Amino acid sequence: MTATKVLTAHVPLELADKVDQMASRLERSRGWIVKQALVAWVDQEEERSRLTHEALADVDVGRVIDHQAVQAWAESLMNDKPLPVPK
Repeated sequence: MTATKVLTAHVPLELADKVDQMASRLERSRGWIVKQALVAWVDQEEERSRLTHEALADVDVGRVIDHQAVQAWAESLMNDKPLPVPK
């Protein structure tokens, strides 16, 4: 069995009530709901960190797109014939 550690946190009552409602609806414990949420959040933050490091590496080697080109493209999305994605 995997070793575990108890974590505590103060959460707003409204959020705690929502967790309790979900636990009841899913027939799971409050702890299971919180664990699932933490796993998803940690995965999301690890992915965000990976993508940030990847982007910074691109900048370091000069793989960037001019800001004005991106802005012109974004503004063109409201037109009938948008510009191609800048490269």
